[in-house]
Amino acid sequence: MHEDLEKVKLLARDLRDGKEFPRSPRATLGGYVLAARAVDKCRAVLVDWHGEYHSNCPLDQRWLNFAEIHYGDFRALVASGASDDEIAAWIEKNAKKRSRAEIVAWNNKERDLRLSDLPHELQEYMENYIHRYVPRNRSEVARASGLRDVRNRDGRATSLVVSQLLAI
Repeated sequence: MHEDLEKVKLLARDLRDGKEFPRSPRATLGGYVLAARAVDKCRAVLVDWHGEYHSNCPLDQRWLNFAEIHYGDFRALVASGASDDEIAAWIEKNAKKRSRAEIVAWNNKERDLRLSDLPHELQEYMENYIHRYVPRNRSEVARASGLRDVRNRDGRATSLVVSQLLAI
């Protein structure tokens, strides 16, 4: 596969300065949560529109490890300018073969992930982040996936939080 960064630019979201955000961690691609978000961040990194987001961060690795997909192979596919449909088909072909029930159970576990389920260093980071940026009346931040919908004290969406949280 050869890189086609001009094609990637047509598909990439501009994640700099809150212009756009990657898709929700809950959005699915190829049957997996986290995959669509990983694609958005990878495209943005490839064209240097990533802002504070990272590709192949621990959040992306959760999905890649479960699917048993190597990041280098995934990155090469995304860098070719593949569409979401092409990436979904590639995931279905290249991910570890699992039953639909096993994938659904993993997806639901990831959707329900609590901050207390995260590694200690990430919990510490989030404790500081939440204290600094998230309004005190927002109880949904107990779930890592709930962070995507919270607005910070300045009124900006905190979609950035999950990737910052897991990009350390």
